[in-house]
Amino acid sequence: MLYQIFETQRSIMEPFADLAQAAAKLYSNPLNPMAQTPLAQRVSAGYALMHRLGKDYEKPEFGIRTVKVNKTDVAIHERVEIDKPFCELRRFKRFSDDPATLTMLKAQPAVLIVAPLSGHYATLLRDTVKTMLQDHKVYITDWKNARLVPLSDGEFHLDDYINYVQEFIRHLQAIYGHCHVVSVCQPTVPVLAAVSLMASRGEKTPLTMTMMGGPIDARKSPTSVNNLATNKSFEWFENNVIYRVPPSFPGAGRRVYPGFLQYTGFVAMNPDRHATSHYDYFKDLIKGDDASAEAHRKFYDEYNAVLDMDADYYLETIQTVFQEFKLVNGTWDVKGVDGKIERVRPQDIKTTALLTVEGELDDISGSGQTRAAQDLCSGVPANERLHLEVPGAGHYGIFSGRRWRDIVYPQLVKFILNHSTKTAAKGSGTAQPKAVSAVAKKTVQTKPVQTVAKTALKSVVKATSKAAAATPPRGSIQTTWVQPKKKA
Repeated sequence: MLYQIFETQRSIMEPFADLAQAAAKLYSNPLNPMAQTPLAQRVSAGYALMHRLGKDYEKPEFGIRTVKVNKTDVAIHERVEIDKPFCELRRFKRFSDDPATLTMLKAQPAVLIVAPLSGHYATLLRDTVKTMLQDHKVYITDWKNARLVPLSDGEFHLDDYINYVQEFIRHLQAIYGHCHVVSVCQPTVPVLAAVSLMASRGEKTPLTMTMMGGPIDARKSPTSVNNLATNKSFEWFENNVIYRVPPSFPGAGRRVYPGFLQYTGFVAMNPDRHATSHYDYFKDLIKGDDASAEAHRKFYDEYNAVLDMDADYYLETIQTVFQEFKLVNGTWDVKGVDGKIERVRPQDIKTTALLTVEGELDDISGSGQTRAAQDLCSGVPANERLHLEVPGAGHYGIFSGRRWRDIVYPQLVKFILNHSTKTAAKGSGTAQPKAVSAVAKKTVQTKPVQTVAKTALKSVVKATSKAAAATPPRGSIQTTWVQPKKKA
């Protein structure tokens, strides 16, 4: 019933939001005599803010048209590679008419970015995708809004998520012979499960697996998100946050965790910060600071766009990851597409190198939660397991923004290229392509990654910071490499 009430209220507010937008433009139009009055700018700013607070936010687009590769503009064509009922495997195909650049692009490694299915759309990783396109063939999981998926397409469980990831990995391997996987936040757990199951069956696994800010072991440094999941029972979540999609959508009748409830939870975590941000937007409009106002709009166009999650998937994630900790306890059984039940055994992974990344100030996945994958993947050689901790970085800072581009990405591209080079040397003997991007060129290593990490880090940070030297950022950024724990 709550979902229907919300939709009714949204429908009622929609024309008023449109009216507020029209009034804002009216009072800011220089051809309007009223726009010359003393209070006109304040009135326009007030209506503009009212429009932002009342409008409906649709799914944003990635909007990546070009990227620079070695100072050459490369065109990007976004297309759907695989269309599943609850997810699209989206590829960002790169094009160039420069023969040297084209040769380089073809030789670069393929990367599957597994985006979170935890409220926001995959476009939240726009900066991640755009940065990685400099040195990789990039694919991403673009999860669908569950309220748009008809009931005839069936249910969606956590097991289905894992099976999707395995299918996408196999797809990339069939095309390129191998691939690399990067998971951000929530998908670190199902991605680890997917690769573990493939390893246990003796299937070919990705060359590398990068996990960034995810709840591998949610018992460590619990955050408010973890506390909510542990303090409330499974039945509480089922009775209080699960509703059926109203008749006005294709997925009418489907049980979901509605996006508007998730958004309410996001805002409730930092209400003062959001209130201040909106007030600053109002002041920026009055001052005529168009750049700051546009930055506010871009951020909240993304932040306010949320999707519904299928109830089965959401409830199973709460139970498996945050209440029973099945992955770290070794009690997680997954149902495959063939109906067979298999136990998740991360220790069976032996040929996939592991990189874990954490932010010091992460208030979503606390310190140590992602690093726990290092101990679970005991079958991976010690010199193939690395952990990166980024001081001063919050949850979003490890995959978006300045710290991501200047600190995390140089290490990630080095990690991927190092293992791509090793595979080429062991396989057909194909040489490493001579033409690589500026960042990749400075980070490729032929020695074992573990032994050169600290030395390489200093040179990489120095090289990637030259452009920012003229305008030093506030505060210092450092990175810390942590050796995996050795078992007794």
